[in-house]
Amino acid sequence: MTSIGTAPPRATPRTIPAWLILALACAGQFMVILDASIVNVALPAVRAELGFTPTGLAWVVNGYLLAFAGFMLLGGRAADLFGPRRTLVTGLALFSAASLAAGLAGAAEVLVAARVAQGAGAAMMAPATLAVINTYFTEPGARAKAFGAWSSAGGVGGMIGAVAGGAITTGLSWRWVFLINVPVGALLIAAALTALTALAGVRTARREPLDLTGAVTGTAGLAALIYGVMQSADHAWSSGRVVVPVLAGLLLLAVFAVVEARFADRPMLPLRLLGIRGVAVGNGMLLLFGGVTIAMWYFTSLFLQNVLGFSALPAGLGQTPAAVTFMLVARGAAALLPRAGARLLVLGGGAFFVAGFGWLSLAQADGGYLTGVLGPTLLVAAGIGLTFPTLMAAATADAPEGEAGVVGGLANTTSQVGSSIGLAVLATAAGAVGAAGSPAALADGYGLVFRIAAGLGLALAAGAFLLPRRK
Repeated sequence: MTSIGTAPPRATPRTIPAWLILALACAGQFMVILDASIVNVALPAVRAELGFTPTGLAWVVNGYLLAFAGFMLLGGRAADLFGPRRTLVTGLALFSAASLAAGLAGAAEVLVAARVAQGAGAAMMAPATLAVINTYFTEPGARAKAFGAWSSAGGVGGMIGAVAGGAITTGLSWRWVFLINVPVGALLIAAALTALTALAGVRTARREPLDLTGAVTGTAGLAALIYGVMQSADHAWSSGRVVVPVLAGLLLLAVFAVVEARFADRPMLPLRLLGIRGVAVGNGMLLLFGGVTIAMWYFTSLFLQNVLGFSALPAGLGQTPAAVTFMLVARGAAALLPRAGARLLVLGGGAFFVAGFGWLSLAQADGGYLTGVLGPTLLVAAGIGLTFPTLMAAATADAPEGEAGVVGGLANTTSQVGSSIGLAVLATAAGAVGAAGSPAALADGYGLVFRIAAGLGLALAAGAFLLPRRK
């Protein structure tokens, strides 16, 4: 049941222009994805100035991703309890303040701590933007188009991040990779406070105490699990540095499930939501989808740089055609979804994954970009464009009233966990085959990664038949 604060809102949500609601939601998603990718090219400059060790440098990226995935469920529940407007503004404020701290950091430890705080802010922003879309866009066709635009905004963020990171670092300083978020964040905060005034007193759930036990065990369990998986990049899977945090994370998640099912009066994640077919199947497929996306964007970039010899900026530009394809197809998929239904679009996406990754796995060190990389990455990007907004819509469309935020947070969390696990598993596979380090050996390692990704695409296509039949 939708709850209103002590003072009634000055207007109903429907008085807010739809384009402005969507623009704010897309801008928030754009910032979240941009900051996950823009820092990658700046890492050598960061290491040189702040004296990072090679292992410590990885935490400039991992600290953000760990907090982002770990706090997402909590951010989604906050959007339900305190309202998407307040949660979005709070997340933007934390994200902007942390960006300022990162840009001014004079020590490695300060930068890593700021990146963790950025990830926590992003974990509030992402589910809040989804809650805004789910709350405002109730008509299926409009909601599907909104998801398409939201997905495209993430594609724009990823594309610009890959290119802008190199341009900003070269033309200004690595510090501006972070500092640029400060004026943009301030502008979005002002826009949200002004444009979403009518939503100031609107919450999607009744005001009730936060499930602290569930929040602690769920967040700590996810963080420990993802931390352990990330450690596998530098240590064997049998190492205590991997096994201990992974087991601790699984144990905490088991405690979380028991608490939510039996002891929490108002659980952070009501387990009955997993009994909704769209939520359960959509999240299961998003877990697989995370591995597909990391194979595409991360390992294709490595192939361009380590095998074909591209520098960072040309590698980013080399992925731009695929990013543009993703954005265009995502918008088209949003228009098709109400008529074609989720099953058909996910089947089509799976076919593109199998064809694209299968073709990409044949690329060798003596091949070229146009013949070995461009064509297959366009196919894979088209598959991502068909699949991502469709799965997000399927995983959140049946969210009960008052729980749009937590369902959106669950979908985002599942995708991020899939990416983290996928990165660790695929990196291990690539390293085992490409251990010699020559371009030819690395090409063979990345070829194995792309064949595994083709298998994930086939699994997604098979899973499409489990999605609800309705369009």
